[in-house]
Amino acid sequence: MNCASPKFDPIPAKAGIGLRAPHYREILATLPAAGWFEVHSENFFGDGGQPLHFLEQIRSHYPIALHGVGLSLGSAGPLDRGHLARIKSLAGRFQPGFVSEHLSWAGVDGRYSNCLLPLPYTEESLKHVCRRVERVQEFLGRRILIENVSSYLQFKQSTVPEWEFIAAVAARAGCGILLDVNNIYVSAVNHGFDPSLYLQAIPRGAVEEIHLAGFEAQGDILVDTHSRPVYEDVWELYKRAVLRFGITPTLIEWDADIPPLAVLLEEAWRANAVMEGEYAFSA
Repeated sequence: MNCASPKFDPIPAKAGIGLRAPHYREILATLPAAGWFEVHSENFFGDGGQPLHFLEQIRSHYPIALHGVGLSLGSAGPLDRGHLARIKSLAGRFQPGFVSEHLSWAGVDGRYSNCLLPLPYTEESLKHVCRRVERVQEFLGRRILIENVSSYLQFKQSTVPEWEFIAAVAARAGCGILLDVNNIYVSAVNHGFDPSLYLQAIPRGAVEEIHLAGFEAQGDILVDTHSRPVYEDVWELYKRAVLRFGITPTLIEWDADIPPLAVLLEEAWRANAVMEGEYAFSA
């Protein structure tokens, strides 16, 4: 099957912000200069209610992207067809520019973790994930984007570097990549690798969206909490990403300790400035 996306409303090559409930009314009242909004798909699976009511109104003014956290692409069990059906219905209703999901697993035998857990990076795992991504795309009738996750442990069984693994999934399954620059930085610090290696291993044409977020230090590790401004070292890595992948739709994620809308818009302004060259990185 050809999984090229239908003519959904495209996401502009600008910075957007995550759509969060505390900001619904202010967004509609002020129509701020955000390039686009990303929503967590699972927050809008209901048949009605305020979330869908506000999303309908916001969608009439802005492009949106759907970002999933519950599909568990890397799990060994069967794909949840009910979950997929709800994503497909939501996409049909709101015509998002992107539909994305994490390259991770989260459940076994009907029991689910609150964390997005990393995969063992092996050839067997690669084949398994590629089959599942292909099935998801066939079911949805469109390409999806897969996102790299932050991690706090590694499997001894892994034989493929993470960056080569995600590039191989995109190439074999025909999906795109949502490159989370903050997750690269967090994992690089936690595991002691050079984040520039990650950027260099990802094909230029595969990256269709970039995520930026904040983290917290907890003991000896960094934790991807989405509760702080983007860290300065992550901004520097983002500049390198823009040099490598070009001007790419970029999302400011902030999911905990949510600040005023103006703070998110300021972070988005800075991302736009990087893309426009105001904060150009010089090697």
